[in-house]
Amino acid sequence: MNARLTKRKDWRAALALAAALALVACTRQPAADRPPEPGDRAVARVNGHTIWASDVKREAVAQGLIGEGEPLDVSSDLFRQVLDEVEDQKLLAAEAIRRGLEKDPSAQRRLAAARERILGDILLEQSVGKAVNEASITGLYQEMVRNSTPAEEIHIRQIVLGSQVEADQVRKALEAGENFDTLAAQRSKDESTRFKGGMLAPLTSDMLPDAYGPLKAAKAGELVGPFHTEQGWVVARVDERKVETPITLETARPQIVRFLTYDQVKDLILTLRKKAKVETLIPPPTDVPGAPKEPASAPAAATMPAAAAAAAPAQPAQPPQTASGLRK
Repeated sequence: MNARLTKRKDWRAALALAAALALVACTRQPAADRPPEPGDRAVARVNGHTIWASDVKREAVAQGLIGEGEPLDVSSDLFRQVLDEVEDQKLLAAEAIRRGLEKDPSAQRRLAAARERILGDILLEQSVGKAVNEASITGLYQEMVRNSTPAEEIHIRQIVLGSQVEADQVRKALEAGENFDTLAAQRSKDESTRFKGGMLAPLTSDMLPDAYGPLKAAKAGELVGPFHTEQGWVVARVDERKVETPITLETARPQIVRFLTYDQVKDLILTLRKKAKVETLIPPPTDVPGAPKEPASAPAAATMPAAAAAAAPAQPAQPPQTASGLRK
Protein backbone atom coordinates (compact mmCIF):
# COMPACT_ATOMS: atom_id res chain seq x y z
CA MET A 1 0.00 0.00 0.00
CA ASN A 2 2.75 2.48 0.93
CA ALA A 3 4.61 1.64 -2.25
CA ARG A 4 1.52 2.54 -4.26
CA LEU A 5 1.26 5.88 -2.54
CA THR A 6 4.95 6.71 -2.96
CA LYS A 7 4.67 6.06 -6.68
CA ARG A 8 1.76 8.46 -6.98
CA LYS A 9 3.88 11.30 -8.30
CA ASP A 10 5.54 9.06 -10.89
CA TRP A 11 2.29 7.98 -12.50
CA ARG A 12 0.99 11.52 -12.22
CA ALA A 13 3.78 12.45 -14.64
CA ALA A 14 2.73 9.54 -16.86
CA LEU A 15 -0.86 10.78 -16.81
CA ALA A 16 0.24 14.23 -17.83
CA LEU A 17 2.21 12.79 -20.74
CA ALA A 18 -0.71 10.56 -21.71
CA ALA A 19 -3.06 13.53 -21.64
CA ALA A 20 -0.68 15.45 -23.86
CA LEU A 21 -0.50 12.50 -26.27
CA ALA A 22 -4.28 12.33 -26.44
CA LEU A 23 -4.52 16.07 -26.97
CA VAL A 24 -2.05 16.10 -29.83
CA ALA A 25 -3.62 13.02 -31.40
CA CYS A 26 -7.07 14.55 -31.36
CA THR A 27 -6.01 18.02 -32.49
CA ARG A 28 -3.47 17.61 -35.25
CA GLN A 29 -4.78 20.87 -36.76
CA PRO A 30 -4.74 24.02 -34.61
CA ALA A 31 -8.19 24.61 -33.13
CA ALA A 32 -9.80 27.95 -32.54
CA ASP A 33 -8.42 29.61 -29.42
CA ARG A 34 -11.45 29.22 -27.23
CA PRO A 35 -10.78 29.33 -23.47
CA PRO A 36 -11.65 25.94 -21.94
CA GLU A 37 -12.74 27.71 -18.77
CA PRO A 38 -14.34 31.13 -18.20
CA GLY A 39 -11.65 33.76 -17.74
CA ASP A 40 -8.88 31.38 -18.84
CA ARG A 41 -5.79 32.87 -20.44
CA ALA A 42 -3.58 31.66 -23.28
CA VAL A 43 0.00 31.56 -21.99
CA ALA A 44 1.93 29.78 -24.77
CA ARG A 45 1.64 27.99 -28.11
CA VAL A 46 3.52 24.88 -29.21
CA ASN A 47 3.42 24.27 -32.96
CA GLY A 48 0.19 26.26 -33.11
CA HIS A 49 -1.49 24.50 -30.18
CA THR A 50 -2.47 26.77 -27.29
CA ILE A 51 -1.47 26.17 -23.69
CA TRP A 52 -3.88 27.73 -21.23
CA ALA A 53 -3.22 28.95 -17.71
CA SER A 54 -5.60 26.25 -16.46
CA ASP A 55 -3.40 23.59 -18.11
CA VAL A 56 -0.40 24.84 -16.17
CA LYS A 57 -2.31 25.05 -12.92
CA ARG A 58 -3.68 21.51 -13.37
CA GLU A 59 -0.13 20.23 -13.87
CA ALA A 60 1.05 22.07 -10.75
CA VAL A 61 -1.74 20.46 -8.72
CA ALA A 62 -0.91 17.03 -10.19
CA GLN A 63 2.71 17.41 -9.08
CA GLY A 64 1.66 18.49 -5.60
CA LEU A 65 3.25 21.94 -6.02
CA ILE A 66 0.00 23.67 -5.06
CA GLY A 67 -3.23 22.44 -3.54
CA GLU A 68 -6.55 22.10 -5.34
CA GLY A 69 -8.20 25.51 -5.42
CA GLU A 70 -5.02 27.44 -4.59
CA PRO A 71 -4.10 30.34 -6.88
CA LEU A 72 -1.07 30.25 -9.18
CA ASP A 73 0.08 33.67 -10.40
CA VAL A 74 1.08 33.61 -14.07
CA SER A 75 3.93 36.01 -13.26
CA SER A 76 5.46 33.73 -10.61
CA ASP A 77 8.62 31.68 -11.03
CA LEU A 78 6.64 28.53 -10.18
CA PHE A 79 4.19 29.17 -13.02
CA ARG A 80 7.07 29.65 -15.46
CA GLN A 81 8.73 26.45 -14.26
CA VAL A 82 5.56 24.37 -14.71
CA LEU A 83 4.81 26.06 -18.05
CA ASP A 84 8.21 24.94 -19.34
CA GLU A 85 7.38 21.38 -18.29
CA VAL A 86 3.98 21.47 -20.02
CA GLU A 87 5.64 22.76 -23.19
CA ASP A 88 8.20 19.94 -22.99
CA GLN A 89 5.42 17.39 -22.51
CA LYS A 90 3.66 18.59 -25.65
CA LEU A 91 6.88 18.48 -27.66
CA LEU A 92 7.62 14.94 -26.42
CA ALA A 93 4.07 13.79 -27.12
CA ALA A 94 4.11 15.26 -30.64
CA GLU A 95 7.43 13.60 -31.40
CA ALA A 96 6.16 10.26 -30.05
CA ILE A 97 3.16 10.49 -32.41
CA ARG A 98 5.40 11.46 -35.33
CA ARG A 99 7.35 8.28 -34.73
CA GLY A 100 4.16 6.24 -34.47
CA LEU A 101 4.86 5.17 -30.90
CA GLU A 102 1.20 5.41 -29.92
CA LYS A 103 0.44 2.51 -32.29
CA ASP A 104 2.64 0.11 -30.33
CA PRO A 105 0.50 -2.44 -28.41
CA SER A 106 2.45 -1.80 -25.20
CA ALA A 107 1.96 1.96 -25.54
CA GLN A 108 -1.76 1.48 -26.18
CA ARG A 109 -2.11 -0.58 -23.01
CA ARG A 110 -0.31 2.08 -20.99
CA LEU A 111 -2.46 4.83 -22.51
CA ALA A 112 -5.60 2.83 -21.74
CA ALA A 113 -4.45 2.34 -18.14
CA ALA A 114 -3.72 6.07 -17.84
CA ARG A 115 -7.18 6.85 -19.22
CA GLU A 116 -8.77 4.60 -16.59
CA ARG A 117 -6.84 6.31 -13.83
CA ILE A 118 -7.85 9.74 -15.08
CA LEU A 119 -11.50 8.75 -15.29
CA GLY A 120 -11.30 7.24 -11.79
CA ASP A 121 -9.78 10.46 -10.48
CA ILE A 122 -12.53 12.51 -12.10
CA LEU A 123 -15.18 10.31 -10.50
CA LEU A 124 -13.54 10.61 -7.10
CA GLU A 125 -13.14 14.37 -7.43
CA GLN A 126 -16.83 14.76 -8.23
CA SER A 127 -17.95 12.40 -5.47
CA VAL A 128 -15.68 13.94 -2.87
CA GLY A 129 -16.55 17.46 -4.01
CA LYS A 130 -20.24 16.82 -3.36
CA ALA A 131 -19.72 15.19 0.02
CA VAL A 132 -16.88 17.28 1.42
CA ASN A 133 -18.43 20.73 1.63
CA GLU A 134 -18.69 23.48 4.20
CA ALA A 135 -21.88 22.03 5.69
CA SER A 136 -20.35 18.56 6.24
CA ILE A 137 -17.10 20.03 7.59
CA THR A 138 -18.96 22.26 10.05
CA GLY A 139 -21.29 19.43 11.04
CA LEU A 140 -18.46 17.05 11.85
CA TYR A 141 -16.63 19.77 13.77
CA GLN A 142 -19.71 20.48 15.89
CA GLU A 143 -20.13 16.76 16.57
CA MET A 144 -16.49 16.55 17.59
CA VAL A 145 -16.86 19.45 20.01
CA ARG A 146 -20.06 17.97 21.52
CA ASN A 147 -18.49 14.55 22.04
CA SER A 148 -15.14 15.72 23.37
CA THR A 149 -14.44 16.34 27.04
CA PRO A 150 -12.10 19.32 27.48
CA ALA A 151 -9.10 18.41 29.58
CA GLU A 152 -7.90 20.58 32.44
CA GLU A 153 -4.47 22.09 31.90
CA ILE A 154 -2.18 22.35 34.92
CA HIS A 155 0.83 24.70 35.12
CA ILE A 156 3.36 23.36 37.62
CA ARG A 157 6.69 24.48 39.07
CA GLN A 158 8.98 22.03 40.82
CA ILE A 159 12.20 21.85 42.80
CA VAL A 160 13.90 18.44 42.77
CA LEU A 161 16.07 17.56 45.78
CA GLY A 162 18.34 14.66 46.63
CA SER A 163 16.76 13.77 49.99
CA GLN A 164 13.59 14.23 51.95
CA VAL A 165 15.48 16.31 54.52
CA GLU A 166 16.51 18.82 51.82
CA ALA A 167 12.98 18.83 50.42
CA ASP A 168 11.54 19.58 53.88
CA GLN A 169 13.98 22.49 54.24
CA VAL A 170 12.98 23.92 50.86
CA ARG A 171 9.30 23.57 51.68
CA LYS A 172 9.75 25.49 54.92
CA ALA A 173 11.72 28.19 53.09
CA LEU A 174 8.95 28.62 50.54
CA GLU A 175 6.32 28.80 53.27
CA ALA A 176 8.42 31.49 54.92
CA GLY A 177 8.25 33.60 51.75
CA GLU A 178 11.40 32.62 49.84
CA ASN A 179 11.20 33.13 46.06
CA PHE A 180 10.40 29.91 44.18
CA ASP A 181 12.49 30.88 41.14
CA THR A 182 15.53 31.63 43.27
CA LEU A 183 15.33 28.39 45.24
CA ALA A 184 14.81 26.39 42.04
CA ALA A 185 17.95 27.88 40.51
CA GLN A 186 19.98 27.34 43.69
CA ARG A 187 18.77 23.95 44.91
CA SER A 188 17.00 21.95 42.15
CA LYS A 189 18.69 18.92 40.61
CA ASP A 190 16.55 19.12 37.48
CA GLU A 191 18.77 20.85 34.91
CA SER A 192 15.93 21.19 32.41
CA THR A 193 13.81 23.38 34.70
CA ARG A 194 16.03 24.86 37.43
CA PHE A 195 16.82 28.04 35.46
CA LYS A 196 13.22 28.38 34.31
CA GLY A 197 11.87 28.86 37.81
CA GLY A 198 11.19 25.12 37.96
CA MET A 199 8.44 25.52 35.35
CA LEU A 200 7.30 22.34 33.61
CA ALA A 201 5.55 22.33 30.28
CA PRO A 202 1.75 22.57 30.75
CA LEU A 203 0.20 19.16 31.46
CA THR A 204 -3.32 17.83 31.62
CA SER A 205 -4.39 15.86 34.67
CA ASP A 206 -4.43 12.62 32.68
CA MET A 207 -0.83 13.23 31.58
CA LEU A 208 0.57 13.54 35.11
CA PRO A 209 2.88 10.64 36.08
CA ASP A 210 1.66 8.49 38.95
CA ALA A 211 4.30 9.95 41.28
CA TYR A 212 2.80 13.40 40.71
CA GLY A 213 -0.63 12.22 41.79
CA PRO A 214 -0.78 14.60 44.79
CA LEU A 215 -0.93 17.50 42.32
CA LYS A 216 -4.18 16.38 40.68
CA ALA A 217 -6.36 17.80 43.43
CA ALA A 218 -4.13 20.77 44.33
CA LYS A 219 -5.54 24.26 43.91
CA ALA A 220 -3.82 27.12 42.12
CA GLY A 221 -1.11 28.63 44.33
CA GLU A 222 -0.90 25.56 46.59
CA LEU A 223 2.42 23.99 47.59
CA VAL A 224 2.56 20.19 47.36
CA GLY A 225 5.17 17.81 48.68
CA PRO A 226 7.70 16.70 49.27
CA PHE A 227 6.89 13.49 47.39
CA HIS A 228 9.26 10.96 45.87
CA THR A 229 9.81 10.44 42.14
CA GLU A 230 12.45 8.77 39.97
CA GLN A 231 14.36 12.08 39.88
CA GLY A 232 14.36 12.56 43.62
CA TRP A 233 12.26 14.35 46.22
CA VAL A 234 10.00 17.01 44.75
CA VAL A 235 8.42 20.14 46.17
CA ALA A 236 5.94 21.55 43.66
CA ARG A 237 3.54 24.43 43.27
CA VAL A 238 0.47 24.66 41.07
CA ASP A 239 0.57 28.07 39.42
CA GLU A 240 -2.61 27.77 37.37
CA ARG A 241 -5.41 25.39 36.47
CA LYS A 242 -7.58 26.06 33.42
CA VAL A 243 -9.82 24.15 31.07
CA GLU A 244 -8.09 23.42 27.79
CA THR A 245 -9.36 25.62 24.93
CA PRO A 246 -11.26 23.54 22.34
CA ILE A 247 -9.61 23.23 18.96
CA THR A 248 -10.85 25.79 16.45
CA LEU A 249 -12.62 24.88 13.23
CA GLU A 250 -9.80 26.28 11.10
CA THR A 251 -7.20 24.25 12.99
CA ALA A 252 -9.27 21.08 12.74
CA ARG A 253 -10.33 21.66 9.11
CA PRO A 254 -7.45 19.76 7.36
CA GLN A 255 -7.97 16.68 9.52
CA ILE A 256 -11.76 16.84 9.10
CA VAL A 257 -11.44 17.17 5.32
CA ARG A 258 -9.07 14.20 5.26
CA PHE A 259 -11.47 12.10 7.33
CA LEU A 260 -14.49 12.98 5.18
CA THR A 261 -12.52 12.34 1.98
CA TYR A 262 -11.31 8.96 3.23
CA ASP A 263 -14.83 8.02 4.30
CA GLN A 264 -16.39 9.04 0.98
CA VAL A 265 -13.80 7.21 -1.13
CA LYS A 266 -14.03 4.10 1.03
CA ASP A 267 -17.84 3.98 0.76
CA LEU A 268 -17.77 4.52 -3.01
CA ILE A 269 -15.24 1.76 -3.63
CA LEU A 270 -17.00 -0.69 -1.30
CA THR A 271 -20.29 0.01 -3.11
CA LEU A 272 -18.70 -0.56 -6.51
CA ARG A 273 -17.06 -3.80 -5.36
CA LYS A 274 -20.38 -5.13 -4.06
CA LYS A 275 -22.02 -4.49 -7.44
CA ALA A 276 -19.14 -5.91 -9.49
CA LYS A 277 -17.73 -9.39 -9.95
CA VAL A 278 -14.07 -9.16 -8.97
CA GLU A 279 -11.97 -12.30 -9.31
CA THR A 280 -8.36 -12.54 -8.17
CA LEU A 281 -6.65 -15.14 -10.34
CA ILE A 282 -3.44 -15.53 -8.35
CA PRO A 283 -3.04 -17.43 -5.07
CA PRO A 284 -2.59 -15.59 -1.77
CA PRO A 285 1.00 -14.89 -0.72
CA THR A 286 2.77 -17.76 0.96
CA ASP A 287 4.90 -17.56 4.08
CA VAL A 288 8.62 -17.46 3.36
CA PRO A 289 10.69 -19.36 5.95
CA GLY A 290 12.76 -16.96 8.03
CA ALA A 291 10.93 -13.85 6.82
CA PRO A 292 10.06 -11.35 9.58
CA LYS A 293 6.41 -11.34 10.61
CA GLU A 294 4.29 -8.62 12.14
CA PRO A 295 3.10 -9.30 15.69
CA ALA A 296 -0.50 -10.38 16.12
CA SER A 297 -1.23 -7.04 17.80
CA ALA A 298 -0.08 -5.05 14.76
CA PRO A 299 -2.80 -2.79 13.30
CA ALA A 300 -4.41 -3.86 10.05
CA ALA A 301 -2.98 -2.34 6.88
CA ALA A 302 -4.77 0.71 5.57
CA THR A 303 -7.14 0.07 2.69
CA MET A 304 -7.41 3.60 1.30
CA PRO A 305 -6.62 3.44 -2.42
CA ALA A 306 -4.00 5.69 -3.98
CA ALA A 307 -6.75 7.75 -5.57
CA ALA A 308 -8.06 8.62 -2.13
CA ALA A 309 -4.67 9.92 -1.13
CA ALA A 310 -4.68 12.17 -4.17
CA ALA A 311 -8.15 13.49 -3.38
CA ALA A 312 -7.27 14.24 0.24
CA PRO A 313 -4.95 17.11 1.20
CA ALA A 314 -1.47 16.02 2.21
CA GLN A 315 -1.33 15.83 6.00
CA PRO A 316 0.99 13.95 8.30
CA ALA A 317 -1.88 12.91 10.57
CA GLN A 318 -3.88 9.77 9.81
CA PRO A 319 -7.66 10.04 9.45
CA PRO A 320 -9.44 9.56 12.79
CA GLN A 321 -11.59 6.50 13.27
CA THR A 322 -14.49 8.42 14.81
CA ALA A 323 -15.56 12.01 15.04
CA SER A 324 -14.71 12.03 18.72
CA GLY A 325 -11.18 10.91 17.82
CA LEU A 326 -10.34 14.37 16.50
CA ARG A 327 -8.30 16.00 19.22
CA LYS A 328 -6.16 19.04 19.43
